[in-house]
Amino acid sequence: MEVQIVKIEKDLPTPSYAHEGDAGMDLYSAESYTLKSGESKVLSAGIKVAVPFGYEMQVRPRSGLAAKFGVTVLNTPGTIDHQYRGVVGVILINHSKNDYEVKRGDRIAQAVFSKFESAKLKEVDDLDATIRGEGGFGSTGK
Repeated sequence: MEVQIVKIEKDLPTPSYAHEGDAGMDLYSAESYTLKSGESKVLSAGIKVAVPFGYEMQVRPRSGLAAKFGVTVLNTPGTIDHQYRGVVGVILINHSKNDYEVKRGDRIAQAVFSKFESAKLKEVDDLDATIRGEGGFGSTGK
């Protein structure tokens, strides 16, 4: 699949896969910012993309950033739809007790392209019965 990209920030690395077969490609911060403990902030990734019809670009956390520093993507996964042509933003949140310094050019998230199908909703009076029924939110135990 080919995806068109416009680099707004020409000096930043182009998003790419670290290894062949990886699902996610790194996104880089186009700005420096000190993310205070408990704070969330939209940071520019410095790119625009043309996501193909039938796909979404998911913006996901980087596991190392979350595990080591408590910094993650707030609305994970964030979705970039095929008609959006603005700058890709990453909503980071700092769950740690320490401020986190984001530097321009840091890897702050990853992008995953995912194929999807649109659903047609059909309103009915009731749903078919299943073994699980309406059990949710921990109904199957720990």
